[in-house]
Amino acid sequence: MKIRKPPEWGITPVPQNQRILRAIDLAVFWTSLGTGLLVYQAGALLVPALDFLTSFIVITIGTLIGTLPLALAGMIGGNVGVPTMVSLRPSFGIRGSYFPTWLNVIQLIGWGTLEIAVMAKAGDLISSTTTGFSAYWLWVIVFTIFTILMGIGGPLLVVKQWLERFAFWLLYGSAAWVTFWALQNGGLSRVLGAKAEGGLPLLLALDLVIAMPLSWMPLAADYNRFASTSKGGFLGTYIGFVVGNISGYTIGSILILATGSADIVGSFGYLFLGAPALLLILVYELDNCFADVYSAAVSVQNNLPKLKQWVLILLIGGLCAALALFIDIENYIWFLLWIGATFSPIFGVVLSHYYLVAKQRIDVEQLYTRGGDYWYSKGVNISAIVSWAAGFAVYILITTYLSWLGATTPSMLTAAALNIALAKARKRIRVVAR
Repeated sequence: MKIRKPPEWGITPVPQNQRILRAIDLAVFWTSLGTGLLVYQAGALLVPALDFLTSFIVITIGTLIGTLPLALAGMIGGNVGVPTMVSLRPSFGIRGSYFPTWLNVIQLIGWGTLEIAVMAKAGDLISSTTTGFSAYWLWVIVFTIFTILMGIGGPLLVVKQWLERFAFWLLYGSAAWVTFWALQNGGLSRVLGAKAEGGLPLLLALDLVIAMPLSWMPLAADYNRFASTSKGGFLGTYIGFVVGNISGYTIGSILILATGSADIVGSFGYLFLGAPALLLILVYELDNCFADVYSAAVSVQNNLPKLKQWVLILLIGGLCAALALFIDIENYIWFLLWIGATFSPIFGVVLSHYYLVAKQRIDVEQLYTRGGDYWYSKGVNISAIVSWAAGFAVYILITTYLSWLGATTPSMLTAAALNIALAKARKRIRVVAR
């Protein structure tokens, strides 16, 4: 089937005849987002604080737990056909969704910048060590151009024409090559025999793994709204991300233990044909940057629906490139992590509302109706805001005083529980009033 560039749906529901991504298509897509250089780096953070076997168990359990909310968030898009930020409207209110949307835009621009910077630095390392030519700015431009073109092409083209025909095989071929030579270099006995050095509590390590799939929740429905069936979208998302994330984290752990390098990019220098393998992984890494830029554009349209999507993609891609050239992104990472932390309680509210309060019912027409069911009090559902704030407060308290516990999951559960309690109280008040 030939896939042409789809119309810019923006924030309107995708028509049924354009929801063509099967479970296997979305599995390929979410596998691609579940692995890559930044995921390798996340896996590297677990060792040698933990031994390899313990880290693998933590990676597996954390991924299985964290991917469930991700798949459930995507399933809302599969059911209704709307992007993620619009799916916040039934729980937060139409206007209530605006502030989380701007937070999402900021974090996606930040992560898009980080992706471009990491790819450009790695590309520059390859060219400088193999040919003596160094031009970081040129690599920034090259990766940005490809990202913008993919964003304008849209999810259907990226999945059907880029990932399934080319990039998916590129990723796992290069990943297998890297893993093989890492083990050849360091030896399986060196990886399995590495002693834990400590310094990373198990619960915190588990929380770090859980946080990875949860970080993709603000993007989930942007792509799963193209699912042919919501069940297929759920299964494809869950299975695909689990496979990708476990693979990515594990490869990262192996690279560090086998090569003894302090960072992931540097570890490739110890491998036979490591530079070409790194270059192939960089080419594949473009899909992560595409997701950041495309979803940032769609998110902006939740607040400013009249803006053209292709114009936003061009502007956001250009902004990411400028930031990658002039800003020390490493000092920006902690700011991005704090913004990302706000989305765990946000989706505690969204998921609890959709699956437990609303019983998976959304009136699509009311999503766009001023004064309708999702208008609440001047467009804002105060109960959802209170629940979100409580969840974020729990995150701050745990991070400050109980950091060994890990704050992501408790903050999400707190927001969900309070949102359900307030919804029940509101319902009882309405019954008494009648």
